[in-house]
Amino acid sequence: MRKFIIAVVLFLGFVFVVAKLAEIQSIAETLQRGIWWFLGLALIIEFLWFINCGASFRAIYRAMGIEEQLGTLSLIVSAANFVNVIAPSAGVGGLAIFISEARRRNYSPARAAVAGVLFLLFDYLGLISILLVGLVILIRRNDLTLVVIIASAALVGLALLFAFLLNLGMQSAVALGNTLAKMAHFINRILHPFIHREYLSEMRAHEFAHDAADGLIKMRSDPKSLLMPLFLALTNKTALIIILTLVFLAFKIPISIGTIIACFSISYLFVIISPTPSGIGVVEGALTLALTSMYISLEDAAVITLSYRGITFWIPMLLGMVSLRVLEKVGIKANSNNNHENNV
Repeated sequence: MRKFIIAVVLFLGFVFVVAKLAEIQSIAETLQRGIWWFLGLALIIEFLWFINCGASFRAIYRAMGIEEQLGTLSLIVSAANFVNVIAPSAGVGGLAIFISEARRRNYSPARAAVAGVLFLLFDYLGLISILLVGLVILIRRNDLTLVVIIASAALVGLALLFAFLLNLGMQSAVALGNTLAKMAHFINRILHPFIHREYLSEMRAHEFAHDAADGLIKMRSDPKSLLMPLFLALTNKTALIIILTLVFLAFKIPISIGTIIACFSISYLFVIISPTPSGIGVVEGALTLALTSMYISLEDAAVITLSYRGITFWIPMLLGMVSLRVLEKVGIKANSNNNHENNV
């Protein structure tokens, strides 16, 4: 069954790429006009960004008592990113990759899921720290819009919800289980008229909470272990800001640090707060609009947007497709070796 699902996801990825072939071709033609070594450096930073994400998960895993290799986690992050684009489900699809790999590698799927939530929380906190500066810049330039304010409020709301649930888990497995069960019950009531069955199991919510709370309580006993994931979340955003700066330099477009921070804040904000996976279509429009509001010509804004999204969205998406296939091959080989050892 797993092989069939992986095959379907890879096929959907191929279809998605074919459907967007004209856009990819336009991005490739745009990148060819830039100074190659600036763009090459941007690609190196993007690769380091993936390693940074893997290191963030490794730090969170260790804090929860799980040991995993950096290279493996970087592959899982890349594959999860790909799945979130191809099978959009509010991040659940990508989280399923972590849970699946946890089962295959014999450690707690619940803790892997909680690690994913912690990663998102730190990611949001890292963005909020940059976003605060970006909002100040937008206010000073009279460019702050109601849409950005609402999106920022939604981001803060999500961060507070995750923080509340994680803190609850650190305090009591029972309290977390009861809260998750209530949330599952609420979702089931909404979906029941459409699917006529329980979508989420309230019993499993309690089981999940008990397993997850063990890792969270371990983390609470060593609060310093949270400093490294928080630091890596900040370096994660710094890497993306550097990439945006290098894109400006590659096309010899004048910039200021204020423009970079404000435009990055808006673009990444809509990567998260967007009805489309990874902000497809939304980020492009928001970033172009933000750039033109900073007195950058529409032509230059389009070049920056296409190039930046090419490096930070399309290349990672294609790498994610490869990563998913590599994970599957490694998993098949590992299972084959285990079966051989058991037979011996």
